[in-house]
Amino acid sequence: MTPPVVHSLREQIREHLVEGIVSGRWKPGERIVERRIAVELEVSQTPVREALRELEALRLIESVPNKGVRVRELTAADLEEIYPVRAGLEQLAAELAAPALAADASRLEPHVTALYGADRGGDGEAQVRHTVAFHRELVRASGNSVLLHTWESLGIEVWTALSIRWLGTVQESYAEEHAAVLEAFRRGAPRIGELVRDHVLGCAPRP
Repeated sequence: MTPPVVHSLREQIREHLVEGIVSGRWKPGERIVERRIAVELEVSQTPVREALRELEALRLIESVPNKGVRVRELTAADLEEIYPVRAGLEQLAAELAAPALAADASRLEPHVTALYGADRGGDGEAQVRHTVAFHRELVRASGNSVLLHTWESLGIEVWTALSIRWLGTVQESYAEEHAAVLEAFRRGAPRIGELVRDHVLGCAPRP
């Protein structure tokens, strides 16, 4: 059996804050009070401060002198900036992962299956979760830990959720698009890196 994933206190607080931002509990421009979060979650301010630093690194929040921490006023252009960087990383990952995935692409299959169900049910949360999981497995298949760490540091899940929730960026069919990528790996399609790059860029929001 696979042991359950145990998140640190800092990670739990980070997820709580991210969910609050994505769901709209904290609106763009609104202040997030460190002490108030600590009291609400019954924790010390130290892990809250650490979680806020991570969100600032992701550019979700900003520290304003004498005004504290606020949710950034993000535009479509801000959200769009991450996609060329992500596309470049995934192009390289696809090229490195191509031999392994041509031999066995089973790690991608469950997420495509789940996306068909999410598309049918209009489940936006599941669409985000399995889209990101599909791409994470693709990058992991590259076998390059530095590449995976760099990709993870972009906060793909957060930005994907924000693109959908704030900008209404929705593909016609998440499942069919990812099924096409899966099939390309299975058949050993030439120029697979470019195909994956174009797929990621096609998901970018339009300002």
